[in-house]
Amino acid sequence: MDELSGRALSVAAEASGAKATAVPAEEQKYAQELARSLSLRENILITLSAVTPASSVFIIMPSVISGVGGASAVAFVIAALVGLVVAFCYAELSSAFPISGGEYAFVARALGKPFGFALFLLSLVGGVFVLGVIASGAGTYLGELWGALSGGWVGIVVILVTAVIGCFPIKANAWVTGIFLVIEVGALVVLTLLGFVNVSQPVSTLWQATTAGPGGIVVAASAGLVVSFVATALFSYNGYGTAVYYSEETKFARKTIGRAILWSLAITVAAELIPLIAVLLGTPSMKGLLGADNPISYFITARGGSALNTIVSLGIAIAIINAVLAIVLQVARLLYSSARDRSWPDWISTPLGSVHPRLRTPVVATVVVGVVGALLLWLVPFDVLLVATGANLLVTYLLVALAALAGRMNGKTRRAEFRMPWWPITPIAMIIITLGVTAESVLQDWVPVSVTLAIFLVGFPYYFLYLRPRRDRWTLPEPADEELTDESHPHRATTHTPTQEEEVAP
Repeated sequence: MDELSGRALSVAAEASGAKATAVPAEEQKYAQELARSLSLRENILITLSAVTPASSVFIIMPSVISGVGGASAVAFVIAALVGLVVAFCYAELSSAFPISGGEYAFVARALGKPFGFALFLLSLVGGVFVLGVIASGAGTYLGELWGALSGGWVGIVVILVTAVIGCFPIKANAWVTGIFLVIEVGALVVLTLLGFVNVSQPVSTLWQATTAGPGGIVVAASAGLVVSFVATALFSYNGYGTAVYYSEETKFARKTIGRAILWSLAITVAAELIPLIAVLLGTPSMKGLLGADNPISYFITARGGSALNTIVSLGIAIAIINAVLAIVLQVARLLYSSARDRSWPDWISTPLGSVHPRLRTPVVATVVVGVVGALLLWLVPFDVLLVATGANLLVTYLLVALAALAGRMNGKTRRAEFRMPWWPITPIAMIIITLGVTAESVLQDWVPVSVTLAIFLVGFPYYFLYLRPRRDRWTLPEPADEELTDESHPHRATTHTPTQEEEVAP
């Protein structure tokens, strides 16, 4: 039994000082290697930083506004309702399997290992590619403050620096991302006030689907186009489910992880939908808004002047940096978890699955994610990065819904502390909605969906040809015990009773 497989031995055997011996997979547990130091509030802070509402509003939302005009509010409302259904599924699965691997960890256990590994591969590729997509915006907004910072090299530096920061203890990173989050929310508050103080458009604007036609003329857009942009709105909200990636570093995760996901979704929807409505109602001209290269920048300049637009650009740049840091942390834990499950040959899995003894973080995995993300941004065209991540969310949501449905039917999620309401209607509704949005997305542009499916399908031959024949790999043990660990003996669990403060939701 090598070092990595030994980590999966039961905590009971470790506590008694018994010699490490192989035990059935269902009796194994992951050792508590990461520092379980995050409170519920700190988990929410770092999760919201992965969502990064300001980056979504200033970078993703403009494409929706340009595409369907005022009806972008309808797209974001529909996405919020879909998000609630998704969050319920995430919350139940995460509380049943509070494991750092995130979606692949609970899909593999509830739906089957082949689907779990295929989703892992899709999540890993999508994660490192989306780093480039988001980091590329750093130079754009920092260049508003100082022209020398407008180059593409800025995003590469941001990824590398945040990877170094991500190696530090998770609690410190939670507070760093929390401080950045406050700054970016300040930019959203400014945007909201500018809109509601200068309301110029009728309320009916919020459900009128329009777009810029030839010559800048505003023309009607189809309902199908609005539905297709729901996928973009879902991507804008996405990230609340990443709370599970920090579950092995969160106190009493089984009890709190569901609340962390639901609170993160609620805050995200409010932080993005309210500013959107303010912009749509407060713009001086719908024609000018739809015809602008960046509708949000147009709105700020028109209502607050170029100086305010420059100041807000700093807040956006901070939001981008914050998002990159949070995603580095998330993808690093995904990669670490896969190595701990021995997804790769041992010469790869051993270093990637290691945890720094003092920092208690997956340092090697974090550095690898940063370096690969920086190289992709440097070498791969932006359009390719965008296409490679365009439809990942739809496949992920479909598998999460199927796992939530199957988990109750086969009893795999019976230990879940959070139980979603209206089962099985909730996961079935999620499946139907996801398939509907996927169909509309294919009609508008079939390339992103095809690329996503190709990446996903690659995972199956790897699993069947490499992992399945090797019985000592992908044994998928139970989650680690959730008692607080003694810092001087990080692999030994100590008894701890949750205090009233730790049990209370924010």
